[in-house]
This record gives sequence, structure tokens and C-alpha cells, in this order.
Amino acid sequence: MPKDKTTPIRNWNTLGMRGTASEGYAITDVFVPEAFSGTREDPTLRRDRGPLYAFTTQGLYAIGVAGVALGIARAMHEAFMALAVDKTPRNMARLADNPVVQSTVARHESALGSARSYLVDILKECWAGADDIEPLGSAERARVRLGCSQAILASLEVADAVYKAAGTSAIFLGTPFERRFRDIHTLSQQIQSREAHFEAVGKVMLNGDPENTFLG
Repeated sequence: MPKDKTTPIRNWNTLGMRGTASEGYAITDVFVPEAFSGTREDPTLRRDRGPLYAFTTQGLYAIGVAGVALGIARAMHEAFMALAVDKTPRNMARLADNPVVQSTVARHESALGSARSYLVDILKECWAGADDIEPLGSAERARVRLGCSQAILASLEVADAVYKAAGTSAIFLGTPFERRFRDIHTLSQQIQSREAHFEAVGKVMLNGDPENTFLG
């Protein structure tokens, strides 16, 4: 039997998002003919048509990361509301009776809901406008990136605030907060979470996009 030329690379030893197992592999002594190669970012090489394939791969990655971020932040937000009903810190009133906490909970609900609705509206409009021939245009790609970046940023801000507000209830292993805190901060370091995306979108909005930003 031929020797297996594929070697797994066990290098996903991270702070969070450990369940994704985003590891690599190496292949030796393998030749790939040009006819069987290509870049997944070139929309002219699409083999299938339809609205889904009008989106770039990186755009779909961004949508997925934004969805995970919103889910993590939402779970932390709801866990904190449950905690606030029961927790009475030393020398303080019950968290749920604290006007600052009440205001914070409402602001977090608004922030997450707004970010999600904004992204969903963008995706609905882009999907409705996509055709079977051309990929999404520059303006649409920039809008997708902006909606995803805003969702990730809003989620991170809510998660950080919730972690702080939960006090020591958030620091122990197995709480509803600690793993999600690690996960969202691992997510926030990924390429899809760069705040530089806001600069790139603003550049497209003000100056057009001769460089085909967000195509790859």
C-alpha cells in the first residue's frame, strides 16, 4: 500500500473556540495539475449559479463569524439577566434592583438587537439583488462587511460589559460566562474581526472602489 503523505498539524492550542479544532495538515510529494487548481476568491471561476454563489468566500466567512459573535454575546446577556435576579453583592442591593444594572441590561438588549437586525436587513437586500451571472458588486460587498463588523464589535462590547458586571460569578470554570468570554475573545482576534474593516468600508463609501476591496 502507498504510504499516507498527509500529516496533520495539531497546532490549535488556543484560549477559546477550542471545539472548532481549526488545525492544519501538510502534504508531501503531491503534484496538482493546474486544471485542478484555482482560487476560491475568483468569482469568474464559479461553477454553480444562484444567489449564494454571488457572495464571496470571505464575505460568507464574515457572516458566519458575526453570527457566532452575536450568539455568544446573547447567551452571556441572558445569563447575566438570570444572575441579576438572584445575586445580591455584599453591602449592595440585589443587582436586578440597581438602576445602573437595569439601564445596562436595556442598552445591551438594544445593542444586540440593533446589530442583528442591521446585518439581517443587509443580507436580505443583497440576496434579493443577487443574480445568476455576476457576483455581488463592490457596494454590496462593503455593506456585508460593514454589517458583519458592526455585529462583531457590538457583541464584544456587550460580552466585556457583562463579564465585568457579573463580578466573581464570571471567573470560575463552568459558569455561563467564562467559556463564552474566552470564545468571544478568541473570535475577536480573527481576520474577520479587524476594526480596520471600518476604514476600508469608509474608503469605499467616500472614494469608490477601483481596487475591488472585499472581493477576496
